[in-house]
Amino acid sequence: MRTDTKKFLNRRAFVALTAAISGMGLPVTGIANHLYQMEPMTLERHAWMSAHNTLGVLFTIFAIWHAILNRRALCNHARGLGARLFSMSREASFAVALIAIALFFVVGHTFHVR
Repeated sequence: MRTDTKKFLNRRAFVALTAAISGMGLPVTGIANHLYQMEPMTLERHAWMSAHNTLGVLFTIFAIWHAILNRRALCNHARGLGARLFSMSREASFAVALIAIALFFVVGHTFHVR
């Protein structure tokens, strides 16, 4: 028989929120690292690097844990993916094209600088 006792912590929600919050912090600390990249190793640069590394490790651990907790739904989604793979919406096609073009120009300029 099941009793209606409340859990102290919803594990799935905790894992998903920790992955999301640490993932949202990565771009912020990554941009700060990019801005400080040519500076000598100052206290600020070291703090941003430490924050970025910590968030990256936390994000990786909790993303893997999230995938493990939701493996059944993930496997069901992967099984049905084959049928939906080639039926991409017009919006998704435009989004992929926009990202590919932006990456081509932004990353491509690094090879032209030499």
